[in-house]
Amino acid sequence: MNIIESEKTPSIDSPRSALDTILKEGARRLLEQAVEAEVCSYIESHRQEVDENGYRLVVRNGRHPERNISTGVGSIPIQQPRINDRRKGQRFSSTILPKYLRRAPSVDALIPALYLHGVSTGDFGEALEAILGPQASGLSATNIVRLKEGWEKEYEDWQRRDLSGKEYVYIWADGIYFNVRLTADRPCILVIIGATADGDKELIAVHDGERESKLSWTEILEDLKRRGLSSPPKVAVGDGALGFWAAIEEVWPTTIKQRCWVHKTANLLNCLPKSLHSEAKRLIHEMYMSPTRKAALKAYDQFIRVYGAKYPKAQANLEKDKQELFAFYDFPAEHWIHLRTTNPIESTFATVRHRTKRTKGCGSRKATMSMVYKLANEAQKSWRRLNKHQLILEVIKGAKFTDGEIQKAA
Repeated sequence: MNIIESEKTPSIDSPRSALDTILKEGARRLLEQAVEAEVCSYIESHRQEVDENGYRLVVRNGRHPERNISTGVGSIPIQQPRINDRRKGQRFSSTILPKYLRRAPSVDALIPALYLHGVSTGDFGEALEAILGPQASGLSATNIVRLKEGWEKEYEDWQRRDLSGKEYVYIWADGIYFNVRLTADRPCILVIIGATADGDKELIAVHDGERESKLSWTEILEDLKRRGLSSPPKVAVGDGALGFWAAIEEVWPTTIKQRCWVHKTANLLNCLPKSLHSEAKRLIHEMYMSPTRKAALKAYDQFIRVYGAKYPKAQANLEKDKQELFAFYDFPAEHWIHLRTTNPIESTFATVRHRTKRTKGCGSRKATMSMVYKLANEAQKSWRRLNKHQLILEVIKGAKFTDGEIQKAA
């Protein structure tokens, strides 16, 4: 097919229309190729998972209806591949074109993402023009450098901001590793997000850490206290990094610890052969989706009975976090979906964190930190408010909840 065959052919005296059409078609193909690669990778990663009849649980299933994405070169029609994921509680969601995305990302989000992907400053102009259209041509290498310098200053000011009067009821913490644009020792970037009394999620901290050590996390938490964050959060949600939990114990000993079930699921499955993953996931899903702690612990005990003897590493991995895995049952049921996972952090960096090929040369740590901050700050604009956020006030008051239901005073 001719590159402009799907559009109305412009007249010979309208070169601007012809160029716009070519750019739109090029952008459409670029997006479709990227999503196609994402779908292929997802299916391949689950190709070993089959049902009792030997049929794959994750397969293609045609295409979604066409939708239009607004970009700098106009509206682009995109038809994404559809995936049939028959694993219980699982669903594929594109990180490149999320379900409800209708507009291309802004420059403030796009430049940090490109930087963390390893695009050099000199190549930004061409990359941005291909994505955002001809108006991006004014973003020369010099202008990009000035923009990045402004963001570095913004990040430095944000790092020193006063936190007096702030209170975060829940926090989510995670360490993000990037294989590109960092120094040879591959440092870890430590991120904390918090939920305010109004139920809004806010970016609290973005720090340069040393592989999620206790020292790195302690420095962050102590810095937050020095800048005025006097009230410890009620709950901290994180993965199994011992450094974070040791730091929490020291700095905020009253904060309740909740382990991320997404990370825990991956940890447990790594201890089991792939042939058992389907049934194991069912039991894991029952643990954190049960309506009561009693039902959850029943699934917990069953998992240990089924797999403990033959796979002692899986049993040990589950038992060591027993208390922290089920802490969410003591908080409002409407908040469980938020407390069971570090998803606010995972989803923000999903498109740039898992890279396997390092680009030539490394960007400065300072520039990298400011790019991570800018990307998270832009994502913050679309973070979802907590369900039934009014209940946060009850949590602050110290109300008791059993299996998600508030207990009335006698």
